[in-house]
Amino acid sequence: MLRSLVQRPGKRPCYLLARSTTRPNRCLAQSAAPQVFNPDDAVKTKIENIRNIGVSAHIDSGKTTVSERILFYGGRIDAIHDVKGKDGVGAKMDSMELEKQRGITIKSAATSLLWKGNQLNLIDTPGHIDFTVEVERALRVLDGAILVLCASSGVQTQTYTVWRQMKRYNVPFISFINKMDRYAANADRTIQQMRDNMALNAAFLYFPIGAERTFEGLVDVLGERSVYFEGENGENVVYKDLPTSLEGELITKRRELVESLSNVDEEIGEMYLMEEEISNLAIEEAIKRSVRTQSFTPVICGSALKNKGVQTLLDCVNTYLPNPSEVHNYAINALTEEKVLMSSERSTSNPAVGLAFKLEENQFGQLTYVRMYQGCFKRGGQMINTRTGEKQRVPRLVLMHSNETENVMAAYSGDIVAMVGAACASGDTFVDAKIPKNDIVSMESMFIPEPVISMAIKNLHHKDDDKFSKALARFVKEDPTFRSKFNPENKEIVISGMGELQLDIYAERIRREYDCEVQLGEPTVNYRETLTKPVEFAVTYKRQSGGRGQFGEGYGEIEPLEDANAEVEFVNSVTGGMITSNFIKSVEKGVREACIEGALTGHKISGIRFTLRGGRTHNVDSSDWAFSRVGYYAIKEHFVEKATVLEPWMDIEVSAPKDYSGDVIQSINERGGKMKDLDIQEGLCHVTASAPLQVMFGYSSYLRKHTSGMGTFTMEFKENKEVDYHLQEQLISKYRDSKAYKNQQASGVGI
Repeated sequence: MLRSLVQRPGKRPCYLLARSTTRPNRCLAQSAAPQVFNPDDAVKTKIENIRNIGVSAHIDSGKTTVSERILFYGGRIDAIHDVKGKDGVGAKMDSMELEKQRGITIKSAATSLLWKGNQLNLIDTPGHIDFTVEVERALRVLDGAILVLCASSGVQTQTYTVWRQMKRYNVPFISFINKMDRYAANADRTIQQMRDNMALNAAFLYFPIGAERTFEGLVDVLGERSVYFEGENGENVVYKDLPTSLEGELITKRRELVESLSNVDEEIGEMYLMEEEISNLAIEEAIKRSVRTQSFTPVICGSALKNKGVQTLLDCVNTYLPNPSEVHNYAINALTEEKVLMSSERSTSNPAVGLAFKLEENQFGQLTYVRMYQGCFKRGGQMINTRTGEKQRVPRLVLMHSNETENVMAAYSGDIVAMVGAACASGDTFVDAKIPKNDIVSMESMFIPEPVISMAIKNLHHKDDDKFSKALARFVKEDPTFRSKFNPENKEIVISGMGELQLDIYAERIRREYDCEVQLGEPTVNYRETLTKPVEFAVTYKRQSGGRGQFGEGYGEIEPLEDANAEVEFVNSVTGGMITSNFIKSVEKGVREACIEGALTGHKISGIRFTLRGGRTHNVDSSDWAFSRVGYYAIKEHFVEKATVLEPWMDIEVSAPKDYSGDVIQSINERGGKMKDLDIQEGLCHVTASAPLQVMFGYSSYLRKHTSGMGTFTMEFKENKEVDYHLQEQLISKYRDSKAYKNQQASGVGI
């Protein structure tokens, strides 16, 4: 067995790693003999044997293929099926026919399986940015995750997004460099991109033997042995002595591992400085500590498609990702707003608390996915929705296996289950109905991004109006990033979302699932309005038409926030009781009403602070309505004095054969985009840039046409930026020609 010998400048050579007490057999095979998953036993699992994990990645990194192998090796499916459904079955976690046809994951799917004594509750998430809310709400309730990267493409746009989402919810993760069999696969380049571009402290636990067509197995850095995956589906994990040709690389990788840990873990750092021998056990414990603080990222390589590396990935999930008792989860007391630490004890001794993080309709009605954070819900018991205050019966509880349900009688802390028919909205908290009113808590909900694109949608046959309305209502309820509203000016329904693909998918689902023929209009951009400089306002609202009149008066200022994308802030600076508290609330109500449709171009206002300094009331004529009009007209009449329009800019990543790199760059420049980086490697060019959303409509068709069908691109929202003068004038002119603006003028609102 190797010992890693390190020569440090000015120091004597020191051994960093202790010699193992045993040598591996030359050929030691471990067959995948999966345990049988029993739903009735799942709720009896000890908390230390539970792992709540998700699989996340950039689109087309092989995430669903990884999930399919996890299910197979865990014994939850009997055969491996093609992700795109070419075999007539398709991947288990992509249950929608639309997912199989398009070869993409559209909605997250949950399942549970057993791996070497541990129960893994797994959520497979979409990779496309248009469905990012599915990733967002999954990571909100998970204790750990697997970040999948493509060995050929490396770190990509959505990789950053998923990583930021993991950081937002403090989710520890391990990384799996997939597709080592693919053309231009390079694990060393990918891990270096992780270090350079994402500032990750990453090191290999398993590095590949060969690449592309020569990829045949892995090297276990701690075990100092080679790992092969034999059998028809790679089900037999075979350990062999390390080939002599790889000994030098193993020494390098072990040294990198120890040095990475020594930078973030005090125990390893001290042993390293004192030139002490560092045992494998000490390294494993350091990895656990560092992963859970997100200061270190262990990396495993493989090829899910070729059935190599997934079992080692699962072993690392068991070893390094935390169980629910090792994660501190807090709720907020509804009265005191203090944080309350949730107890992970799997018993009925603590009041039950669960978060409804996802809604979905199926043939049984509404499925509400719930993560249990404390206590136990038993079927037939009583629970309270803390948002509505309504008490309801705990309905049928099920464990999900993709689109299949498996009944359970109870759900304990750490479990992820679904309730059939619970009345709630996404993000609601359920608590035990017996909990004292002063102790009612709510879990913090998830971050929901604002839509950036809109399209008109038309039902082509009036006989289907009911089905059309039901479809829109269902999808709005299920997906917080999907919006629907009626535009009275054009007498049309407008749907909004995160991208063209998302809206196109929902239109297709209406056709398929509701047998309702619809037509989408041209996409439009969701612009924003904000201020460039502070403005003062003074508004007097006075109406008299016989009898009691209407009177309200207020003054103050409106100023821009540093973040132009931030929600509107309302500040009460009224002193001396000039305006009573109920009228102040009415002013705020009017401000928020006016900000929905800005005074400059009719788009939503963001990034401003509205400060009410004072005003006057009338003993008889003042009313809530009058003071709401004070806030409303303060925005409509004064905001435009220093207003500007913002448009969404997108981060873009284009991949194409290197022969088309010039065409790709030219196409971005012609659209007013800004180049960031051009990387040409082994026949492929990767272009990263940013550009306004409004010039990117139809770009996918353009790219396919000008790269012989071989170019692909992804984009995600980056920030809102001020539009140029000419575009702003066009938007203002268009708005002033609209009926909405003319109606406002007729009602006496100036601009």
